[in-house]
Amino acid sequence: MAELESPMMPKLITFLSSLLERVAESNDETQQEQQQKISVFHGLTRPNISIQSYLERIFKYANCSPSCFIVAYVYLDRFTQTQPSLPINSFNVHRLLITSVMVAAKFMDDVYYNNAYYAKVGGITKAEMNFLELDFLFGLGFNLNVTPITFQAYSVHLQREMFHMQPLHFADSTINLAKSLKAHLCFNEDESSHQKQKKLAV
Repeated sequence: MAELESPMMPKLITFLSSLLERVAESNDETQQEQQQKISVFHGLTRPNISIQSYLERIFKYANCSPSCFIVAYVYLDRFTQTQPSLPINSFNVHRLLITSVMVAAKFMDDVYYNNAYYAKVGGITKAEMNFLELDFLFGLGFNLNVTPITFQAYSVHLQREMFHMQPLHFADSTINLAKSLKAHLCFNEDESSHQKQKKLAV
């Protein structure tokens, strides 16, 4: 799989952060109107750290390949499709992010940190990190394989939106994409039935 250039990462982090913030805010409002299922990813209170600061922290300390953030993005999208009663909101987005990036790193990279390290990066305990990983994997149905076609589709989509994003149109562009993600943004994937499951042991 072709990787995004490292200089693109700050823009990617900013874009994903803005998109997820819009999604979380939108689903927070919906949650007030409709009762949503509470999961292990759901915190009792909203974390004090912003989504962007949290993603920047993961980017700084996880040292995973740039591809991991695209794959994590794919996983989050799949998770919202397979778990429609667990939409991304302000109470679960941070735990979903640290878990999705960790799983992506284990799947993509030859060298990666263990669960205890990711727990410290994410500000949670190792026991909780282990539990979140397991729940995330089952939530995905262990559908971890990302074909080159799918990876490229998500990469091109993000890069195209970042390229066309202008200051005056930033909010509108992000809102439209947030709505797309909320409405199952996932492209029609042509995934193989073979699921790569190695390197998932704690």
